[in-house]
Amino acid sequence: MTTPRRNAVRSAIGLFAMLAISALDATAQPALTPFSADFEVIYRGMNAGSTTLELTAEGGERWRYVSRANARGVFKIALAGEIRQTSQFVLSDGTPRPLRYVADDGTEDVQRDIRLEFDWRAGRVRGTAEAQPVDLPLREGLQDAMSVQIALMSALQVGGSPQRFFLIDKDEIKEYLYESLGSARLRTAAGELDTVIWSSRRPGSDRVTRVWYAPALGHVPVQAERRRGDRTEWTMRLKTMRR
Repeated sequence: MTTPRRNAVRSAIGLFAMLAISALDATAQPALTPFSADFEVIYRGMNAGSTTLELTAEGGERWRYVSRANARGVFKIALAGEIRQTSQFVLSDGTPRPLRYVADDGTEDVQRDIRLEFDWRAGRVRGTAEAQPVDLPLREGLQDAMSVQIALMSALQVGGSPQRFFLIDKDEIKEYLYESLGSARLRTAAGELDTVIWSSRRPGSDRVTRVWYAPALGHVPVQAERRRGDRTEWTMRLKTMRR
């Protein structure tokens, strides 16, 4: 049985997905650049592990975005294996359109894994999520838990001002609201960087995620945190960046 503690740690280490685009300037096209970035994860003041984000070009307009998360120390009790999320997508008018999403919880048991196929011609997303069948109608702009990051980064590159996005979460399509929280000069492992800060949350929820994006790095995320009310649940900070 999944415990609240395990869910919280999974969120802290395995999830770094937020925000997407509701409108892009169709006359401007963002330029995606492959990158790999490593982050340390702090969970309630303790070093809980690391996460790596990697964007690679697969040829044409096809891209792959991968998150690999590993726990350390006592957190390995709850998360012994590597949590991996992979999104394959194409760019459509500068906006990512997901083709396939796979999430592996790092164990041999596949009951908690997710595999989704996006059939845009048929207008359906199908697959399995934690051993349950998924068959839902697609809507324009729908993102998965990884492609949604690319959607926001692309929007910011062309001066977009997104307000909400729709994300498929397991076997549900959920709405998230997001807003700009201004800018900040941030000291990172890549040096001091000017960043723009964006938050996201479910409507009516007190759980808020904030992410710091660096325009000088193509709006790659360099820091993030999840807060619930006045309490910080986890923080992620950039350790290394490769382009």
